This record gives sequence, C-alpha cells and structure tokens, in this order.
Amino acid sequence: MAKRKRLSPAQNSYLSPSAGRTGLGGPGALSSPPIAQVASEAAAEGALQELTSVLENARAKGLLVEEIALDAIDETHLVRDRLEQDEEEMAALAGSLRARGQQTPIEVVALDGHAAGKTHGLISGWRRLTAMRRLYAQTNDPAFATIKALVIQPESAEEAYVAMVEENEIRVNLSHYERARIAVRALREGVYTSQKYALQSLFANATRAKRSKIGSFVTLVEALDSELRFPTAIREKLGLGLARAFAQSPDFAREVAQALRDRPCADAEEEQALLSELLAAHEAGDTGGDSGVDTAPAPSAGPTPTADRPALTPRVRSLDPADQIGEGERVSMPAGAGVYLGFTPSHQRIELTGPGVDTALMADLKAWLRQRGR
Repeated sequence: MAKRKRLSPAQNSYLSPSAGRTGLGGPGALSSPPIAQVASEAAAEGALQELTSVLENARAKGLLVEEIALDAIDETHLVRDRLEQDEEEMAALAGSLRARGQQTPIEVVALDGHAAGKTHGLISGWRRLTAMRRLYAQTNDPAFATIKALVIQPESAEEAYVAMVEENEIRVNLSHYERARIAVRALREGVYTSQKYALQSLFANATRAKRSKIGSFVTLVEALDSELRFPTAIREKLGLGLARAFAQSPDFAREVAQALRDRPCADAEEEQALLSELLAAHEAGDTGGDSGVDTAPAPSAGPTPTADRPALTPRVRSLDPADQIGEGERVSMPAGAGVYLGFTPSHQRIELTGPGVDTALMADLKAWLRQRGR
C-alpha cells in the first residue's frame, strides 16, 4: 500500500499583515473610508446645514427667542410713546416676573457700531425691560441679568414705530395725548413725511373717528408739550375743546402756554382746572388783557383719586439726545421737593420755579456751581 505524503501544518502568519504589506481586512487595506462612514458623515453634515438654515431663517423672521444682557439694550433707540409709568402696575409686573419668570419676550433690533456697548435697540417691551432692571438691581440675581427677546429686522423705521404702538395699544391703554405725541415725534425724527401720513400709518387699525381725535390732540402736543406736567390726564372733551380754540386763535395757545409757566400746578386736578378756566374764559369772549383765570368759575376737575384710581405723578422728560428737543422747545420737569425745572436748550436757559425755590436753595446752587467750575 502506497504511503501518503505528510502535509506540513498551515502557516499561522500567512493571512496576517506583515511588515511592508497589507492583508485582507487590515487597517491599511483601503486608502479611503468605507462607504458606510462616508454616508454617515454626509448625513451629519446635511443635518447640520439644515439646522443652521432653520435657525437663520427663524432669526431673520424674528421667531427666535434669545437671551440678551440688560446692559446691552438701548431703551432710547426709539422715542417712546409712554409719558409716565404707574408705580403700582410696575410693582405688580415685577412681582409676576419674580414669581413666574418672563413669559413674553420683548422685541429688539440689532445695532451696528453703537457706542457704550449697546448691541440691541428696544422696539417694544419697555415696561418688562424696566421691571427686569429693577429686579436685578434689588436682588443681584443672575436670573434677572438677561432678558428674553425676539430680534426682529423691521424693513423701515416706520415699521419699527408701528410695532411699538401696536404693542402698547394691546397691552396698555394709551391716552389720546400719548398717541398724538408719538405721531408728532415720529414726524420730527423724519420717519414720516407728513403728520397725516404718520397718523394713518401708526394708527391704521383705529377707526376714522378715533384717528380724527388723535389728530386734534396733535395741536395740543405742538402747542403745550413743553409746559404740561400731567398731559395724560387731559379729558377727551377738554382736549378737543382746546384744540378747536387753538386752531381758531393761535394767540390763545400762546396765552395758555404762558399761564402754565406762570402757575406751576402741583397735581393733575389743578392743571385740569387751570386749562378748563382758560378755555371757559376764551369761549366767553374774555380773551383781551386779563386771561380771566381768576374770575371764571372752575369746572369740575374730574374724578378724585381713590384706591382704584391712584393720583397721577408728573411725567419725567428725558434730556437724552435720543429724545430730541426741538428749536425753541421748553422741557419742564420736577427737580425735587417743591421745585420744577424748565430747560430751553436753544435759548441756553434754565428756570427753577415752585415753593421750594428760596434763599437756601440759591445758596446751595451757588456753592455747587463754584465747586463745579473748579
């Protein structure tokens, strides 16, 4: 029987990669990644591009809520339409923010090259921004150091002003005077080409009758804005009566302005009574020489402040360049207990009036001015 040839054992290293060459399945077998890895990377890159596009689109449409530092927001970006703030309402808003957090974002616009580290300008949400700043100042809690905001991109200054007015029309009941004043200031800022166009654009959703009343109050704003201390308290009937009288007699408008300067009013009721007296005297034909303020009977000054209807506080007028003071315009504001300050920049004039103006105040002012000049 033939003898079989014995086979030698298989070489264990035959299929293993050796130095200088690569075997099947070895780490260097292919010069490019497997198809599965290529597909995975392509899918990840596509998903990232899609997510980036969605975020950019949301940001461009003002749909993306961002957290912005309070100090980075310029609240004077637009001339505001609110002349005063109710302290009780502000305290209630701050309490809500403290308990529940901010539920509704404010609206801002990105600023390019703005000084003082301001990166965004406020469009709407002034009350929420003010309340958050108060909370942060009181608590120093980092939770109140930023505010939620929608960064919108209005196509024009007109659109920005309309957004501000519409928000306040919904959230806070503006007075006719405040509505008229924002129309006047927007025109002065060059946002609109005419007062009529400003009223039609800012209050497009209002009825024609309401726009007509706001237009009448424009006359009051143009004649008395620098003299009135409680303009939002002017009742509709009184305001419309004054507007008609001013249109008929520009001299009467100057007479009323002078009377407001000569008789600073301590509260809204006193100012209402003064305006009513002047109007009654004018309508009675007593407009020559004496204005009739001391002889005409004073009509009712309106409802007395109660717990449900708190007394109005004087408005605070800003001297910031953003709140531009027109040529010949006089700004009037409370400057302390019993002291009112009148400022006419174009005439380089500052006036102090009121019961708090006495020799002691004059001495203090002299000392302060000497110290300031050193």
